Amino acid sequence: MGRFNGKSVIVTGSSNGIGAATALQFAKEGAQVTITGRKVENLEKLHGEMVKSGTPASNIHIVVGDITNVDVQKKIIEETVSKFGKLDILVNNAGAAFGDDKYQGTSSPDSMNLLEKNLDLNLKSVMNITNIAKPHLIATKGEVVNISSIASLNFGALWHSYYCIAKAALDQLTRAQALELIAQEVRVNSVNPGIVATNFLAATGIPDEASKKIYDYVATQRKAFPADRVGVPDDIANVILFLADRKASYYIGRVFIQTPKQTISEYAHY
Repeated sequence: MGRFNGKSVIVTGSSNGIGAATALQFAKEGAQVTITGRKVENLEKLHGEMVKSGTPASNIHIVVGDITNVDVQKKIIEETVSKFGKLDILVNNAGAAFGDDKYQGTSSPDSMNLLEKNLDLNLKSVMNITNIAKPHLIATKGEVVNISSIASLNFGALWHSYYCIAKAALDQLTRAQALELIAQEVRVNSVNPGIVATNFLAATGIPDEASKKIYDYVATQRKAFPADRVGVPDDIANVILFLADRKASYYIGRVFIQTPKQTISEYAHY
């Protein structure tokens, strides 16, 4: 029997990368899982991988749509509760960085629109879908895990200034939600990944060649990686499942920095 046997789980943004790895791990541990995203072909591929791993098809539900759309948020919660009877765990993983192609940062002529796009996806959608899910999470004394980024910390880059701003706000939202919901025995925590081998850079508009150069450079910085490798989605999924487990009940409103060097040095106090 898996440690999440009988649990009902939602993983937003689960069509690839960290979200897909997380959904697959929950399924392998016995959970009933709702997977969400905009690309139906990716979700169907993940569905196949979950079934191949031994998960009954009846334990998987797909919702296709834009997570920034309130109607889609409601659909995700309502269909999950309708299919599985309850909601135990909400993983707010959906996120992306939107910047301008000239790397002008906050000086971009399109700065307010870019800021709004980043806030809509990385902050507002998280706050709203959690509020929609709140009655169901209270009923099960459930768990919320928000996926932020080391970009929320003392870290910045011109190509994703707005993303850094949005993720910093998400960390504060995690703390606020944790304080508000713990009275109803609902825990909220955050995982803040560093460099992970996903298609994230390409998805933000960075050309494949530039993305490869970034990953190649990172791979040469062995002193920054005590594990002697760049992280993979399963590394982050492992932490997400740990926090979603009631055995981790002592952790409330915590921001877990998941990037090699910083985890054991300057950000250790997190």
